[in-house]
Amino acid sequence: QVQLAESGGGLVQAGGSLRLSCAASGSILSINAMGWYRQAPGKQRELVAVITSGGRTTYTDSVKGRFTISRDNAKNTVYLRMNSLKPEDTAVYYCTAGINGSARLAWGQGTQVTVSS
Repeated sequence: QVQLAESGGGLVQAGGSLRLSCAASGSILSINAMGWYRQAPGKQRELVAVITSGGRTTYTDSVKGRFTISRDNAKNTVYLRMNSLKPEDTAVYYCTAGINGSARLAWGQGTQVTVSS
């Protein structure tokens, strides 16, 4: 069984920074893409950023230039560095990963990020 555990969320003022981490554990043979989604109150879950096993990254337009996704394959961990945070970035952030060739993504439990104005 595989688990994803996020950490690093919290309360920050607008303009501040946070770094989220997500570590995968369990019976892991391979991890393909890893990514971050977020869901704000009353809104649909949206993809924030994705990083492939080869390090190629993709971002949603609203975070380009402010957020950076990275991964440490030796630690089975993905990170999301968030700079210049805005109140509209407030959401629960979830990490995902394609593990062991499964067509079904593994999901973390989510971590709250709150940006005050």
